[in-house]
Amino acid sequence: MSEVIAGVEVPDTEAVAEATRLVRDTTSPLIYHHSRRVFFFSEMHAHRLGVTPDPELLYLTAMFHDTGLVTPFSEVEQRFEVDGADHARRFLLDRGFSPAAADTVWTAIALHTTPGIPGRMGPEIATTHLGVLTEILGFGLDDLNTDQIAAIVAAHPRGDFKNEFLLAYFEGQKNRPETTNGTVNSDVLEHFLPDLRRTTTVERIVGSAWPS
Repeated sequence: MSEVIAGVEVPDTEAVAEATRLVRDTTSPLIYHHSRRVFFFSEMHAHRLGVTPDPELLYLTAMFHDTGLVTPFSEVEQRFEVDGADHARRFLLDRGFSPAAADTVWTAIALHTTPGIPGRMGPEIATTHLGVLTEILGFGLDDLNTDQIAAIVAAHPRGDFKNEFLLAYFEGQKNRPETTNGTVNSDVLEHFLPDLRRTTTVERIVGSAWPS
């Protein structure tokens, strides 16, 4: 029987069940509940906008979107979003999903913190971004059903989410500060490491190998 929270149905597939177990067992309760809330909020935004993302792909995207904060994908130092996207793509391809489906999930995760772009893309990518914005910044809360929001938070409590997530966000990136250049993630590192001195884009241009 499918799981339904706040009128939103969790896809009843083997991949969904396996991803749920994997994220629950390999991340923290904070990340697990956060990821589940992102799925439900993403579905609510899809309903509000009248778009129909593939619910299985949307769920897998939500569950893997922050796994890169916990487990780097490889020895290559890269943005945590790309780590999470790589985890998800490997998961999907290993389970027989099409390359197109895996690429959709990869793109949605890789861009989920990027302003201005995902909202112009396909429904899985756009609604994931909106779900993350609602979860992290409270974006669009006034446009969503308050009873549904309450039911989702009751099933997946936030607790002291703001402070705990910021700390987890920092811990997942503190050893790779250069990967945050040009992203919203640099704000988090600079908050916890006020003496951090990142190389600016201006410095990169002026200091390039070109003579002029």
